[in-house]
Amino acid sequence: MGIKQVRALTTTLPSVTWISLARAHAERADQMTADHRARRAAGEKHPIEDFLYDYYSTRPSMLRRWHPGVGAGLASAPDGLAEHAGWKFYATHEDGIVALDEEALMQARGESVRYIHGLLTATASRPVFSGCFGLHEWAMVYRDPEHRHALPLRLGQSETDKVVEGHTIRCTHFDAFRFFTPEAVGLNRLQPTRATQVDLDQPGCLHAAMDVHKWAQKLGPAVPGALALDCFALAGEIRLLDMQASPYDLASYGHPPVKIETPEGKAEYVARQRELARRAAGLRSRLIRVCDALLGPEDAARNREAVAPHNHR
Repeated sequence: MGIKQVRALTTTLPSVTWISLARAHAERADQMTADHRARRAAGEKHPIEDFLYDYYSTRPSMLRRWHPGVGAGLASAPDGLAEHAGWKFYATHEDGIVALDEEALMQARGESVRYIHGLLTATASRPVFSGCFGLHEWAMVYRDPEHRHALPLRLGQSETDKVVEGHTIRCTHFDAFRFFTPEAVGLNRLQPTRATQVDLDQPGCLHAAMDVHKWAQKLGPAVPGALALDCFALAGEIRLLDMQASPYDLASYGHPPVKIETPEGKAEYVARQRELARRAAGLRSRLIRVCDALLGPEDAARNREAVAPHNHR
């Protein structure tokens, strides 16, 4: 990109610092995606881990691309400008410092930034609900012989259906609810829609917690590299619990089930769910701060006021 004036920076990283950070980031990303890349090269599928790449459209090449984040500039290296100068949504200061072009990013994604800021703020304002026991995955196979994954049901179809029928289904997350079988839709105490997501998302939901990775990707180069990878890593841990607590038999992948149909399984699920929710809350707060920086104090305050009626529903 050409030389232009951009918003004042909060910090400028010398080249010796940011080159080292970028290298370490790429190495960490490569380690995190190594198994997936090897499977992809071999044409192999993985019912647990592929979700992060397929559902969230995650690209290993983008994960390994390090960004300093909003407000941070990169001083020139001995061999010239930071390579970021040629990346989308970056600009070069007159003194050769390369930084995020916040104006350009907001022109292109301002509506998304405001939505993400509002959704995350509303979600963070609510208490953790831990009484769902991961039954959304069970509702996705209820009374339906066609399943999303080519895995056997741990209890068989009939007993799986009985587990669904013997519990109260209270799924708050639209992107889980929309995969319920037709017979299961009416069993859910709530009927989430995309329009009510800001009203219903709550921090105990595994899918809402997993979505910190989604929102980090949507915010793109505004998110510091370490935060982006932290979100991806947590999403992977959440996905594992999501599937361990599902009706599928994961024995062939070496993962023991979390038997949510039993008191012991419920207790294990809730304990792990609450710990993951705690960690997701920290990442969510950091993403909110990224949005705050992009919006600026006045716009961020207005956006908070706009979603305030939704916050405690």
